[in-house]
Amino acid sequence: MATTLRARRLSLAVLAVGLLACTPEPKYPLVLRGGRVMDPATGVDTIQDIAIADGRIVAISAAPLQGDSILDLTGLVVAPGFIDLHAHGQTTSDLALRAQDGVTTALEMEVGVYPVASWYASMEGQSPINYGAAVGHITARLAEFDGVEIGHQGTNTGAVFAIGPRPRGFNEAATPAQITSLATRLQRGLDEGALGVGFGINYTPAATTEEIADMFRVAAARKATAFVHTRAFGLGAIREAIGTARETGTSLHIVHIGSSGGSEIGAALALIDSSRAAGQDVTTEIYPYTAASTMINSAMFNEGWQENLKISYGDLAWPSTGERLTAESFAKYRAEGGAVIIHMMQDRYVELGLARPDVMIGSDGMPFVNGSAHPRGAGSSARVLGLYTREKQLMTLMEALAKLTILPARRLEAYVPQMRQKGRIAVGADADLTIFDPSTVRDLATFEKPMVASTGIPYVMVNGEFVVYRGTPVDGARPGRAVRVAP
Repeated sequence: MATTLRARRLSLAVLAVGLLACTPEPKYPLVLRGGRVMDPATGVDTIQDIAIADGRIVAISAAPLQGDSILDLTGLVVAPGFIDLHAHGQTTSDLALRAQDGVTTALEMEVGVYPVASWYASMEGQSPINYGAAVGHITARLAEFDGVEIGHQGTNTGAVFAIGPRPRGFNEAATPAQITSLATRLQRGLDEGALGVGFGINYTPAATTEEIADMFRVAAARKATAFVHTRAFGLGAIREAIGTARETGTSLHIVHIGSSGGSEIGAALALIDSSRAAGQDVTTEIYPYTAASTMINSAMFNEGWQENLKISYGDLAWPSTGERLTAESFAKYRAEGGAVIIHMMQDRYVELGLARPDVMIGSDGMPFVNGSAHPRGAGSSARVLGLYTREKQLMTLMEALAKLTILPARRLEAYVPQMRQKGRIAVGADADLTIFDPSTVRDLATFEKPMVASTGIPYVMVNGEFVVYRGTPVDGARPGRAVRVAP
């Protein structure tokens, strides 16, 4: 009897093994085959297959996976999609150029938008990549003082210019009642899903330190981050922002440390380090260029701008002509309005910031108007990977990818849960992927021809759909989704 029972059990075990052996391997809609998967979140750097379904990564394997469609990526790096926290170019064409530079999520966190809900509504179905924004202190001020709801300042500059040469929102001090109203506007923006609070203090010179502190408290109350262009360039203004954030308990991100720090970038980075060591939540970013850019008709160019920027007329260039400005041409273009290129940094200062593993990449890409703007809006990511990583070897490839992916994701994810599924390659993560050739990736955009797409990035996927395929933008692809905090 016992022998018979054992025989039956053995037979069942053999049958079970046979059934398992006959079970077909799962077949996925799309498999990315044999790419060098580099995930800075985990340090993984190996050849693997990745399966994609329903906009997400559903399997990762060193063994071959089966798919209805299989794309051979031999020799290419498969990285998380790049995340740009500082993208002013928010038109469909601007975002398409960012996609060709490997960006899958482009967020307007410095200037932000106001009102928030209507801006998000205007972006629906328009973007090849993911989009989102902070609520903007600048645009809230324009609404409060000038009665004009700008929305996104970067793509609605005409409305700003129509206010007049000196908008009250830029140049007038706020009363206590107005400060209370401004705080209410920023709170409303956060209620409508904004990803943080954006400040361009240099553009609102009449906003006192006390006003900024009250606005910081709005962010702190929600545990949101303040993204800050400091009051001026140099260590003193950076110290002011860090001190105000410490006083109010606000999480702080200082934008473009290369231009904000200038020749004092070493001291600025040391101050950030010491503040962080003391328990403060402070981060920063940099773009990989020695020239800045902004609107020539902004308050940054009010009287005293030479001292603020530590430059003069000849350091300014007009993008459409390439001419260096004089006092006469400066006055002419300031009356007309538009973006200007500002040659104000040295490469050694930029390299100092880029080489720091904890400094993120933020393009500060301006909207392209009539084919002209700063080339950083087209080539920042590829410039980091090609010039500064491969050629100058300022960082390892994994360090460069971290600056472009997991570091910006982590900067936001405590307040923005969606970002926990971005910036990494993992089962369940969003299928936002950037696939590039590490031996050829490079920016091609120049100050003379700023809208030339980067090269060496043949595939870019957003939410499981290709927006760049074999190096060419996919016509009509609009899989970009809103990155937004749920009410």
